Amino acid sequence: MRTSFGIATAALMLLGFISIAHCQTKQSSILDKQEILDRYSWWDNQDWDWYKENIPFFDSPDSAFTEIYYYRWEVMTKHLIYGSPEHGYTFTEFINRPFWSGTYGAISCPLGHQFYEVRWLKNPQIVNDFARYWFEVPGAEPRSYSNWYGDSMWAVYKVNQDKNFLETVYPYMIQQYNGFEKEHFEPGHGMFMWDGMHDGMELNINGRQTDREFDGGDGFRPTLNSYMYADLLALSKASALLGETDRTKEYTKKAEKLKERVQEELWNQDRQFFFHQFAFDEKDGIEAYSLTYETGLYAGSPHGREAIGFVPWQFNLPDPGYEEAWKYLMDENYFYSEYGPTTTERNDPQFLVADDCCVWSGNSWPYANTQTLVAMANLLNNYDQDVIDNNDYLDILQIYAKTHEKDGRPYIAEAADPFTGSWEGHDDHYHSEHYLHSGYINNVITGLVGLRPQAENSFVLNPLIPEDWDYFALEDVDYHGHSLSIVWDRHGSHYNRGQGLMIFVDGEKVKSSETIQKLEVSIEPVEDQTLHQPPVNYAVNNGRGFFPHITVSSYQTGHSSYYANEGNYWYHETPANRWVSESGSDKEWIAVDFGVERPINEIKLYFLDDGEEIVPPTGYEIQTWNDDKWQSHSSTNHTPQSPVGKKPNIITFTEPQNTSRIRVQLTPQPNQAVGLTELEAWGPAEFPLAQPTDEIKNLAYNPDGKLYPIFSASYTSPGSSLTNVSDMMHLIPYNNSPAWTSENSPNKIDWIEINLGPRKPIQGIDIIFAGDRGRAGAPASIEIQYLDQGEWNTAEVQRRSSEKPTPMALNTFILEEPVVSNKIRLMLTHRPDGYTGISEIMVWSDDSR
Repeated sequence: MRTSFGIATAALMLLGFISIAHCQTKQSSILDKQEILDRYSWWDNQDWDWYKENIPFFDSPDSAFTEIYYYRWEVMTKHLIYGSPEHGYTFTEFINRPFWSGTYGAISCPLGHQFYEVRWLKNPQIVNDFARYWFEVPGAEPRSYSNWYGDSMWAVYKVNQDKNFLETVYPYMIQQYNGFEKEHFEPGHGMFMWDGMHDGMELNINGRQTDREFDGGDGFRPTLNSYMYADLLALSKASALLGETDRTKEYTKKAEKLKERVQEELWNQDRQFFFHQFAFDEKDGIEAYSLTYETGLYAGSPHGREAIGFVPWQFNLPDPGYEEAWKYLMDENYFYSEYGPTTTERNDPQFLVADDCCVWSGNSWPYANTQTLVAMANLLNNYDQDVIDNNDYLDILQIYAKTHEKDGRPYIAEAADPFTGSWEGHDDHYHSEHYLHSGYINNVITGLVGLRPQAENSFVLNPLIPEDWDYFALEDVDYHGHSLSIVWDRHGSHYNRGQGLMIFVDGEKVKSSETIQKLEVSIEPVEDQTLHQPPVNYAVNNGRGFFPHITVSSYQTGHSSYYANEGNYWYHETPANRWVSESGSDKEWIAVDFGVERPINEIKLYFLDDGEEIVPPTGYEIQTWNDDKWQSHSSTNHTPQSPVGKKPNIITFTEPQNTSRIRVQLTPQPNQAVGLTELEAWGPAEFPLAQPTDEIKNLAYNPDGKLYPIFSASYTSPGSSLTNVSDMMHLIPYNNSPAWTSENSPNKIDWIEINLGPRKPIQGIDIIFAGDRGRAGAPASIEIQYLDQGEWNTAEVQRRSSEKPTPMALNTFILEEPVVSNKIRLMLTHRPDGYTGISEIMVWSDDSR
């Protein structure tokens, strides 16, 4: 619950609220934000107001740095998920929600990268909700992969300096570290042990030497051990700030010991690098506690270096003296390549550039490249060394920016060919395209621009820009309750704010230098905070049950109503994440039944516009359900006035509406379809929310195991359950939905029977078939039967949503005439190349839903 944090009452309230206290002297903008947004033609999400209100704006002479900076902000909007009114926001990794993801589709593997990016958002609610998500939302899976949650929380604090935020997440930082320690710490060896797959690094050169080639044999890796070192440091600093000095000593001591063990055990002096260390004896003579290629098939090889060897510097772990490792990064015989770095050095005996997912043995991986860039910036800022310099950092960042491209537009997927830059084989449609598994924004802000956050009332500025840059600007960064802008204008004529390097705090120039140099800036603390409870989106349904229930006048196959209120909006090409009406109608509608009255102040409609077949309507009308009838509202404010696509159309009521349903009447353009990627209904909330009381019309609904309806089947595969198909908890046809499946069934045809108890009229049946990249899917065909006087009869279907059963989609069957029966049966003829899976079955007495 948004108000149940388990800490002091004041802190309980603050984190769920937006806390902003800028005491700014507003200056005219340094950058023309709209002009920058208008530079690019590739925008899918064209919500200019959102960008202007939420992100720092960046400008530079390097068009690639600048363009990809904005592209990565748009990628973030594609993955922003509003989970529920109680839990607010989180982020996905993949565009879809694969079966190994947690609640709402989030995955813990990239959370560290994601937090370092989203901490620069100006709306604190998003990062606050995301921080709480991992420990307050059932099924969030915070340790399904290795990550640096605790360090990320401290990184967020260094930007927002919100002690209430820290007080709230501090118990979760402890819980996360304790969980990893219990599950993966080996006391006898003094380090953490796990395999490469759980680093998100499948099929790496160490794993490929074991019997568990995909996962990789368990080992002591520079990754997880560096992450836990960083989490311990974060805990030591957070505990000190919060006055828990005993814990500070404990965490500091553990961090120091872990650092010592990493340097003792994972560093190889001959090869001057940090390596994976095997935990057990493996095949071909690999011995426990040996490093990569010290034993086994490739024993004695001078290679074996992986990009994970740079990870300790991501958290400033190594003492001075280990910097020689970095000479391999810029060498074409090792990691350097035109679209790299490679994840394994290029002359390694197992070096492999794979043409499909997921091989961490040579390809260029954005996840690893982000880590390397963060580590490089730390090395340049915090170590006295001459192995790499600013030009090397710029070179790797430029390569990384250049890799963000496909078919002439910005793009990112799982992995690229390090020699050609091709994403082919690693960019599955509606899966890993526009992938959020890495960072870039933070690399620009803290590395290139050089804004180095501090926990104290200060910051350090140390730009790593090219010597020939005459200008750059980073404007309107929210930092410690202030607004920062950083400007470099060599001649003073580009931005007309003065000459040299300048720092503005709340519109006032506080420090400047004629040259690019390291600057330390003190700022005034912001003590007072204003409280504002954010409104909630009452329309969203990410598997909460029957309500809020969404219905539509029509839909196209694969683009059913349930995608229009699953908390995510994006407009790219033709993903499933959209409702689309049939073409040719002069009227369409979409409605949401909340199941109980909700206070609605604002509705947002996210119309699609592909310029061809799906375009915004010519107009729309908002209706609410009052006194058992639909009531139209003319006294509403519309922004913009006429419907537009690729941005929210905001309808604000002049007076708040208490209503149990809303409906949008749409007038499509002639012979065109109309579509929405999301419908939202916002209003104030008091928790706990009132529970729905309206009648549920789905005759098959049985979430509590009541006597009727009763489901049975000719076969149910182990691990699946019929209870999943009758709870309305997974209406969104993503491939992580629990399902009934026929996997390993001996039958060519299986049936599912629904005993409704008393005889009832039946006219409509909706089925959501599962789908998971070749696993469970739709059957080859389906026959609907009903019981009449002890005999099974085939029901005549008048209309169906698609000719063939479609996976990951709503399949609707409307019977020619209503039948009256106490039992219906679905006869499922399985595909010869797969098995059938069903996420949900709904039965309706008429065609009205």
